[in-house]
Amino acid sequence: MQYDNNGLTPELHEECGIFGVLDLDGKDVASTIYYGLFALQHRGQESCGIAVSDTNGPMGKVKSHKGMGLVSEVFSPEDIDSLNGNIGVGHVRYATAGESMIHNTQPLVLNYAKGTLSIAQNGNLINTAELKRELEYTGAIFQTTIDTEVIAYHIARERLHSNSVEEAVVRAMAKLIGAYSLVIMSPRKLIGARDPFGFHPLVIGKKGNAYILASETAALNTIDADFIRDVLPGEVVMINEDGIHSDTSLCQPKKARCIFEYIYFARPDTHIDGISVYNSRIMAGRILAQTHYVDADIVVGVPDSGNAAALGYALETGIPFGMAFVKNSYVGRTFIKPKQAMRQSGVRIKLNVLPEVVAGKRVVMIDDSIVRGTTSANIVKMLKKAGATQVHVRISSPPFLNPCYYGTDIPTGDQLIARHNTVDQIRDAIGADSLGYLSVDRLSDLVDGEKGYCDACFTGNYPIEPPKGEIRGERDV
Repeated sequence: MQYDNNGLTPELHEECGIFGVLDLDGKDVASTIYYGLFALQHRGQESCGIAVSDTNGPMGKVKSHKGMGLVSEVFSPEDIDSLNGNIGVGHVRYATAGESMIHNTQPLVLNYAKGTLSIAQNGNLINTAELKRELEYTGAIFQTTIDTEVIAYHIARERLHSNSVEEAVVRAMAKLIGAYSLVIMSPRKLIGARDPFGFHPLVIGKKGNAYILASETAALNTIDADFIRDVLPGEVVMINEDGIHSDTSLCQPKKARCIFEYIYFARPDTHIDGISVYNSRIMAGRILAQTHYVDADIVVGVPDSGNAAALGYALETGIPFGMAFVKNSYVGRTFIKPKQAMRQSGVRIKLNVLPEVVAGKRVVMIDDSIVRGTTSANIVKMLKKAGATQVHVRISSPPFLNPCYYGTDIPTGDQLIARHNTVDQIRDAIGADSLGYLSVDRLSDLVDGEKGYCDACFTGNYPIEPPKGEIRGERDV
């Protein structure tokens, strides 16, 4: 995991996590959504929200609570108790497009001619500007700067000419270009949708007589729900009292699942499209051992996503695996950033080295990526100060060479250290004794040899033609 130049927040982020529940027994679902969002907190730490309704109550009455910060910071027990309703959607957000401020928090709740619509999204659209202009020229007024509102408006418009809200979703999706997974609450239905390329995950689960939609299977496990299946790329599912209904009219042969979900974003206890994230990371470590072996005394991983890859390296080589880092997991967004004099050592606020583990040893350090290189240099320096005689860095992804437009906060090319430096130059810049990356040619091994994944951030082979200009907006954090 990488941190920014202040050492406080990760350089790489995923757009967000989404969660929805419909309880056919009429039970309140807010607490279930709360715990589901808690399990998805790694996908977004800037803001969160829950919107609920009652399928047996007044049509279109929605209660919601949203705020800036972590799930545990935004919701009190009293907040959860006030959110009465047996259907609801929730969201945790990290802003890769649109500013980080209260009016951009989700779920969005929209009142329109046919009732209400509450929507939460994971991903980025590429054609937001065009879709927004189309709406503005017909009188639409926007309250946010996020593409989720554009999607919601287009669904609302299509609903006026459709027989059902799910049909309106399908019709709106035909206009959308980019990456998106959606959970949508209408007065009587819970709807899930995944873009035709399947960039980001969406799964269906069930607990008792309650149906669940979630970004990851790990969220289902947290609430003790059973996994039913993944939503197919291009599929729209509608859930009501009659069960699950599916529309696959937008499904297509070409897929482009984000490979970085397996390397970094998703929790290791998640399965995406039938593939174990944990096994993917173990495989990444094994591949690094096969292609970049070095004689060493211990293998360590940078928490959290580097740990499984480090174990894979150790299993392949027989070099002992060790836990060299202590991570502080309780630094929320309310943490006071250090003054300028402290910023160079800011990474220590979240990460510290155990000298007892590395002193006098040749260390192989596994991390998921190098973006700008600042954090890797700090961690290598920390290991050597703790007594490591050598630090050999192995990265469980190829070098980042290109920005991402599909929901990953990978910087523009001029900020990527690998864009302008050789591997040897990066090695020297971070102070490592050696450096090795996962080969692009071996990426398919992480997903059981399957094709149909997006590796554009490494190769520049974008499954959808990238936009002409920057779509991700300026961030205010």
